[in-house]
Amino acid sequence: MPAVTHATHPIEGQKPGTSGLRKKTPVFMKPHYLENFVQSIFDVVGAKGKTFVLGGDGRYFNDRAAQVILRMAAANGAARVIVGQGAILSTPAASHLIRLNRTDGGIIMSASHNPGGLTEDFGVKFNMPNGGPAPEAVTEAIFARTQAITEYRLEEADDIDLAVIGRTRLGGMTVDVVDPVADYAALMEGLFDFDAIRGMVKGGFRMRFDAMCAVTGPYAQEILEGRLGLPAGTVVNGTPLPDFGGHHPDPNPTWAHALMDEMMGPAAPDFGAASDGDGDRNMIVGRGIYVSPSDSLAVLAANAHLAPAYKAGLKGVARSMPTSCAADRVADALGIDKYETPTGWKFFGNLLDAGRATLCGEESFGTGSDHVREKDGLWAVLLWLNILAVRRQGVAEILRDHWARFGRNYYSRHDFEALDAKAAEEMMSRLKASIPTLPGTEIEGMAIAAADDFAYHDPVDGTTSRGQGVRIRFEDGSRIVLRLSGTGTEGATLRLYLERYEADPARHGLDPQEALAPVIRAAHALAGIKEQIGRDRPNVIT
Repeated sequence: MPAVTHATHPIEGQKPGTSGLRKKTPVFMKPHYLENFVQSIFDVVGAKGKTFVLGGDGRYFNDRAAQVILRMAAANGAARVIVGQGAILSTPAASHLIRLNRTDGGIIMSASHNPGGLTEDFGVKFNMPNGGPAPEAVTEAIFARTQAITEYRLEEADDIDLAVIGRTRLGGMTVDVVDPVADYAALMEGLFDFDAIRGMVKGGFRMRFDAMCAVTGPYAQEILEGRLGLPAGTVVNGTPLPDFGGHHPDPNPTWAHALMDEMMGPAAPDFGAASDGDGDRNMIVGRGIYVSPSDSLAVLAANAHLAPAYKAGLKGVARSMPTSCAADRVADALGIDKYETPTGWKFFGNLLDAGRATLCGEESFGTGSDHVREKDGLWAVLLWLNILAVRRQGVAEILRDHWARFGRNYYSRHDFEALDAKAAEEMMSRLKASIPTLPGTEIEGMAIAAADDFAYHDPVDGTTSRGQGVRIRFEDGSRIVLRLSGTGTEGATLRLYLERYEADPARHGLDPQEALAPVIRAAHALAGIKEQIGRDRPNVIT
């Protein structure tokens, strides 16, 4: 049947963030809500004659939303949509398919690491032809369109059978249902020394990968168990479920506690890892030792040349501003460029596209390289495996060697979740107002050297992004960073980042929270956290 135009109206509260639009699933299921946002995407980027990639992390409503988006793409004149089988694609795999097929972009259905289910979270975002998240100019244009839209177009047709790989037609549009894993797995095999990793496995190496009942399960099973020869059962929670099996699919020590317990126990395997809801985050754990995301980025940067794809060396290393300065020390030692950007992968995308950086990382368990334009959880795991195989050392030994060479940046993030947004904003406003008076102040025996509200001047496109978080640097190199985050769907989250550099190898074995104790006390005193938000303990410590 032909495309039909349906009346709609602007819907309040649809402002997308850096990772697209995220709301509770029942909100997306309201009449016209999903359609309003998707039509706004097509109105802004155009659809006629274009090719898009479509897929998601399999959370509740993923399958129904995919059918709506396909029918809307057809009604808006798209020529072709490449969709993952079952409407499944990890975020990095979607980025790869966009780049591999040179499409005009892609629509990804995910709320990243947030819980899924009927009463939990859902999200939709648009990725550009380079495979990366849409920049602010595009997301702002989409938001503006949602406030003015009066109609959307929908092809009146039966559902496409997305369980069957192959080509079909929807109105005048071609729909290609593809294996969601195959192209991504082939990419990984071309980046890393699979023979070396297989040799390590044959030598008795064992690991555990927790997919948290999220999208990475099939990818990890195919690559780790299928291509690298690790035993069946290496991947646990490997079947993607609409509610992620009740898990909070965020790979950190709090939510991946079962993996942490195993890795800290007497029968721990050699290596442990986990990934999140849409497959773009990672957690790395060795036998008896946890690797912070900041340390992981630094270790990968120092050892990337051991993998075939990076044997010529790195063009540069980029980190988000809240991430520890450990990677900067590696860049300085290697004589390569280093970049400090706001949080958000789109800022890395400019550097990657311009050939200025090869590796990028965020402290929020996101690491990646120029192979795609998203962070990539399984990629980080495979690079670690490549390093372990070549160096023939365990995780703990590699970390100790790294700290002996570069020093240790003790680092932690404290998350205060579901805060009253007004109280949290008032606290940050007061802190920002005090910035000019902070340099020279001494607190907890440490003198403040500098303070600012971070502004980033993009060296590629010349744009400036202001208000990216309060930075407080002490004369001994310690740092405090405070940011309010809006990636959840309930209230505000205060993220407190804490860092202290230690050059003395004799002091590299301290518990991070113990080593950071003076910095933690200083942060609470400076911001007045308990007085302003009524909380003195974080929900999550990573």
